[in-house]
Amino acid sequence: MPKNKRPIPRKSNNTREPDTSAQAQELADLALEIAEREEVPGFGGDDEREEELLQAVRKAVRRKRDEVLYEAIEIARYTDPGACRLLRERIHEEAATWRFRRENGPEYEIDAFLVPVFVRSSGGLAARENFQDPEAFEQLAASFRSGGLESEDAKVVLIQHAYDLAEIDHVSFGALHEMLREAAASLVEKKLQPAPTIEASIRGWTGEPVAPDESAMELRFLLGFSLKRAEDPFYQVPKDEEGSDAWFARRMARYRDWSVEVAPLLRRCLARDPDRLELNFLYQDLFYGAKEQGVAELATLALLSEVSRTLAAKDLAADQVHAAVAPLDMGEHIVLRANLYALDGGVPWGSVERPVDLAADLGAEVDELCDALLSLGLEGVSVATGFSADGHAEGATPYQAG
Repeated sequence: MPKNKRPIPRKSNNTREPDTSAQAQELADLALEIAEREEVPGFGGDDEREEELLQAVRKAVRRKRDEVLYEAIEIARYTDPGACRLLRERIHEEAATWRFRRENGPEYEIDAFLVPVFVRSSGGLAARENFQDPEAFEQLAASFRSGGLESEDAKVVLIQHAYDLAEIDHVSFGALHEMLREAAASLVEKKLQPAPTIEASIRGWTGEPVAPDESAMELRFLLGFSLKRAEDPFYQVPKDEEGSDAWFARRMARYRDWSVEVAPLLRRCLARDPDRLELNFLYQDLFYGAKEQGVAELATLALLSEVSRTLAAKDLAADQVHAAVAPLDMGEHIVLRANLYALDGGVPWGSVERPVDLAADLGAEVDELCDALLSLGLEGVSVATGFSADGHAEGATPYQAG
């Protein structure tokens, strides 16, 4: 009798996704190649490689391959700061924007933006009091166009929720891109469409409750989506440096005016007693840029609060203190340390530290910390190369504010 033969396996029509680590390494390598070429004198960016990176990032975002994207950023972070910044910028932009065309019609773009807001109050914010004033919310949502932050021809939807940082942290690249598509469906169809990803993003606030007589400073984010024609001239930034600077200066002026105008509306949206709230707006930006603004400002405020507590404990006025700032390599990360000294020298009275991402622009981080310390009224700030074992600043030069 013939022996039974093992059947030949059929070829699957489903293409297997490449290995996550291999895909992540490819993205990081592409970003490194582009970054290194840009640093060579006489050479600009490689358009072919740029397009290859853009397409690979776009594909990963749309397929929700978040593990690939996050791993690629981590690889680049420990490889080259410039490559990491370039890669992260491309990923952030692709996750927060989407261009599409409908049946031979015009091309549209939809963006996800955030407005970070610091809220100071007695007793803190209460979730049950949020957005209980429909009239105030309607006026707040409309103000993005009437206040000149978005084009009059754009369609803007504002989510009726003030997100805390933990909620924003939970929004992955793929999830944000899906939220864009859900918002676009409602705006294009001019009627509400199912938006399960947007609904799931509202997870509820975390953090400890604040006593009624306790002062609180809380970071919240307004999340919105703006749909516009891709060629809308309102959003076209001049290519020359002078024209670009003037364009952004005008937008900043409009934003400042807008934040003053809408502050009473937002206070009405956040609490039954709006007068107990004090608001400080940070700049409106695409989702991840605004998130980074908020996180950086939160870290700065915490550091300045620690400095103020140190001075109070020593019964020192700020103008009796000089600070020296130096970056310290901690292996896995970098910290900026600020030591506080008496004007006649000696060992430091205290020190504070701020962690810095390996991919960050270290010069910009040092400038930001020095400016923040000077805002407290310190006698002066120096920038050092390091500190000796007993805390003395080495290679210190006076910091000049820009």
